[in-house]
Amino acid sequence: IRRKEYIPKTLEELKNVLSMPVLPRRIEAFDNSNIQGESAVAGMVCFINGKPLKKEYRKFNIKSVKGIDDFESMKEVVFRRYKRQLNEKNPLPDLILIDGGKGQLSSAKLSLDKLELNLPVVALAKKLEEVFIPNQKEPLMISKSSPALNLLKQIRDEAHRFAITFQRSKRTKRMLTK
Repeated sequence: IRRKEYIPKTLEELKNVLSMPVLPRRIEAFDNSNIQGESAVAGMVCFINGKPLKKEYRKFNIKSVKGIDDFESMKEVVFRRYKRQLNEKNPLPDLILIDGGKGQLSSAKLSLDKLELNLPVVALAKKLEEVFIPNQKEPLMISKSSPALNLLKQIRDEAHRFAITFQRSKRTKRMLTK
């Protein structure tokens, strides 16, 4: 007798709130970090079934963007990540979470469209914890006490922490080699 697979209620709620076709078991989240345009980097974290999988975390040095341009930086890292995933036939996420608002979301979506990938992608803006989805002007109204929103915040905050930590270590190395 096969035991029924355990599915966290939070992922079920997230699937419903975002009107997703599948349960978001694999969520990858991105954030950019730089100091006045210097040492521009991005970080990507991966959560499987609501838990971080650190061996799947990735660091990106921003290569094509000069100065501070969060949108172009996001476009670059999302494109590089999923182009590589496709080339190496690695798993794709059930949901992509972008740290930011409509601009960052649009940038990520442009890269996915360029790769002809139709993956669910949302952005979570910090101030009001608003969730944006492509082609929708207004943010989704998700209760501030919602476990689904709390999971998105936890993942977004981890992507932010990871990107900032990478950025700081890169800046420290640069200062030590001067």
